[in-house]
Amino acid sequence: DEDWAETWKAYIHTEKIGQRIVVRPTWEEYTPSGDEIIIDLDPGAAFGTGAHATTAMCLRWLEHVVCPGMRVYDVGCGSGILAIAASKLGAGEVIAMDYDPVAVSVAEENIEQNHVTNVIALQSDLLTVCRGMPPAELITANIIADIIIRLFDQLDQHMAPGGVLLASGIIDDRIDDVERAAKEHGFTVLDMTCEKEWAAMIIRRTADLEEV
Repeated sequence: DEDWAETWKAYIHTEKIGQRIVVRPTWEEYTPSGDEIIIDLDPGAAFGTGAHATTAMCLRWLEHVVCPGMRVYDVGCGSGILAIAASKLGAGEVIAMDYDPVAVSVAEENIEQNHVTNVIALQSDLLTVCRGMPPAELITANIIADIIIRLFDQLDQHMAPGGVLLASGIIDDRIDDVERAAKEHGFTVLDMTCEKEWAAMIIRRTADLEEV
């Protein structure tokens, strides 16, 4: 519906999230200052504007966990906002993936809009498209608890030693379920932030923590 496609734009504005990241709708003007990172975004029909608590928490965490040149897999990428942010924060190769072909198309447009040539968007059920690829130092998953729990089955194969899973989209009454699934698969919830009724978790292999 074209009227709706234009109407919702009135509710989305430029927003600074964390210390450096500024999410700017493509139809607004904004001049960055200092070391701010601008993400130009047209969410279209895909989730991820930066306004939702789960996305905002992930963006704040990315400022702390992205290291120069690291490989990043973004599972359930939606608009591609987390993959684009990771790239602009200094990540190396970034692969954004989503089961929904509409989301992949929106992500591709946003990737092009932001000139992040090290990011590609692919259609995939979780990490299946990454078979045969090198493991990632960082995996992001801003989805829902049930899907994150499914993701643990594939995590060991696709996450590099010492790697981190940044998981969000977890409603507060499912926190225990995700922590339990992590433990059962040999992972530990290292840190967690909560906003409104949502949680974002930093998760690592238990064995990696024991080696430190």
